[in-house]
Amino acid sequence: MTRIAPRTYSEDTARRLAEAGLPALLARIYAARGVERPEQLATDLNRLLPFNRLKQVESMACALADAIAAGKHLLIVADYDADGATACAVGMRGLAALGARVDFIVPNRFEYGYGLTPEIVRLAAASKPDILLTVDNGIASVDGVAEAHRLGMQVLVTDHHLPGDTLPDAESIVNPNQPGCDFPSKNLAGVGVMFYVLMALRAEMRARGAFGDKPEPNLGNLLDLVALGTVADVVKLDDNNRILVHQGLQRIRTGRACPGIMALLRIARRPASLASSYELGFIVGPRLNAAGRLEDMGLGIRCLLTDDANEASEIAAKLDALNQERRSIEADMQDTALATLDTLDPTESYTLALFNDEWHQGVIGILASRLKDKFHRPVIAFARAQSGELKGSGRSIPGLHLRDALDLVSKRQPDLILKFGGHAMAAGLSIQEDALEDFRIAFEAVAQEMLDSEALVRSIATDGTLAPAEYSLRTARDLQAQVWGQGFPEPLFEGEFRVQTQRIVGEKHLKLKLSSPAGSFDAIRFFHADPAPDTVHAVYSLGINEYNDSETLQLIVRHW
Repeated sequence: MTRIAPRTYSEDTARRLAEAGLPALLARIYAARGVERPEQLATDLNRLLPFNRLKQVESMACALADAIAAGKHLLIVADYDADGATACAVGMRGLAALGARVDFIVPNRFEYGYGLTPEIVRLAAASKPDILLTVDNGIASVDGVAEAHRLGMQVLVTDHHLPGDTLPDAESIVNPNQPGCDFPSKNLAGVGVMFYVLMALRAEMRARGAFGDKPEPNLGNLLDLVALGTVADVVKLDDNNRILVHQGLQRIRTGRACPGIMALLRIARRPASLASSYELGFIVGPRLNAAGRLEDMGLGIRCLLTDDANEASEIAAKLDALNQERRSIEADMQDTALATLDTLDPTESYTLALFNDEWHQGVIGILASRLKDKFHRPVIAFARAQSGELKGSGRSIPGLHLRDALDLVSKRQPDLILKFGGHAMAAGLSIQEDALEDFRIAFEAVAQEMLDSEALVRSIATDGTLAPAEYSLRTARDLQAQVWGQGFPEPLFEGEFRVQTQRIVGEKHLKLKLSSPAGSFDAIRFFHADPAPDTVHAVYSLGINEYNDSETLQLIVRHW
C-alpha cells in the first residue's frame, strides 16, 4: 500500500516569499520545505556559515600551518566511498596549493575495513609521515590513534559521523557532530568538513603573512568536488549545504570542473552544461563508488586528482566498466534476496536482516537500499567478511534512527555487535556469523519499540496539483535550476489523467500521452513496462524532453 499526501505549508510564509519576488509556485514549494525567509535561498559564498563556529578548527589550522612551515610530511587517510574520495581530493589539492607536502592512502575495504585502524596506521607508517590527517573517518578510531602515537605520528581527525562514547586522543578533531561543537549545521559531509578546514588554514596563513605578495589560492576551485561528495553522501541539503552544492554545480555547468568529473559525465553521455544534483548522485557518484565497492578507491581518487584530460578519460572508462560490473552483481544479489523472501512474508516483521554466502561485501549497502525501497522496512544485508565474521550494511526508513537502534541493541547485548557506526538512515556493523539469528531477534525488538505500524506504510509526499498555466517549459526550467536533494526533495505533483496512448520505448520504459482538463501532455515512466489503466491518479515531476534541437514539456511519472 502507498499513501499519497500533499505536503503541508504555511500560507502566510508562502505569501511572504511571493511578496519577496518568488513565483507563487516556488514560494509554496519552498514554504513546504521549511524555508521561512528569502535569505535562506541565497547561494552566495559569503552566506556560508563561518568556519570559526567549528570546534577545534582554528587549532587544527594552526597545526597544519606549523606543519607546512616546517616542511613536515602529511598523509591523508581517506575513506572508500564518494564522500571519502572527494574529501581526499579536496585535501590533496587544497593543501598542495597552500604549500604542503602531502600524500594519501585509502584502505582497501576488504583487507582493512573502515577507518583509521591500527593495521592501516602501520601500513601508513611505511611512508614515514609526520602527521596523519583523516577525512570522512576517524571519530571512532580510538585504537588507531593510539597506535599512531605509539609509532611517533600525530593525528588530525576530520569527520562528520556520529561519535561513540569515547573520542580518540587525537591532537585535534573537527567534526560538527562531536560533543561541544555549536556549528549550526550538523549536516556537513566529510568533504564539507575538509573544505572548512582549508578555509580556516588559509585564514591562519594569511594572518601569519605566509602569502606575501603572492595571490592566495582560490579554494572556490574545489567546490565541484565538494558538491559531488555532499550529494553522493546523501546528507541533508540544509541552507549551508545548498550553497556548497549550488556553487559546485555552477562550476560544472560552465566547464570549470576538474577533468575527472568532466570525464565521468562524458562517459555517461551527460552534458555538463545541464548537470544537476541528479547527475552527481546517480551518474557520477555511483561510477566513483564502484572503485571502492569492487576494487580500490585509489583509482577513483586518482581520477579526481589528475589534471590531464586524457588520463581522466582513461580512468573514467575503467570506473564505468566497474560500475557496469557492480550493477550486474547487484542484480544477481537482488534476485537471490527476493527469492529468499518469496518463502517469507516481509510484512509480518518490522525489519529485514538477510545473509547469503555468495553476496559481495562491496554491494550489500546498495542491496539493502533497494530492498528498503521495495518493502519500506529497515534492512540490513550481510556478507561474509573474515574469521567467521559477517559484515552488514543497513538502510532505514523515517522514524528509525539506524545508528541509535544499533546502539540500543549493543547496550542490551554487549557481546552481540562487534562494531558499528553510521547515521540515521545508513549504518554498518560487524557480527559473528553464529550471532545472526540473535541479532535478527534483537534488531526486530528494538525496531518494534521505535516504530509504529503507520511508519511501515509507504507515503509519497507531493506538492499538490498544478494550475493549467503552470504546465509549462518555464515552470520546468525554474524547477530544474534549483538545488534539490536529501532533506530538500525535488517537487512532485499529483493529478487525475486519462491515458490516451501508451507504448514501450527502449524495451523497458512506458511512453504515454495523458490528458486532463489542463491539457494534453507527453509523459514517460522510466523502468516500468506494465500497461497503464485507462485513468490514473499519477504522481509526477516536470521534465524537459530534448529532441532534434527542440525542447518540449514532459511529465515524468513516478507512481500511479
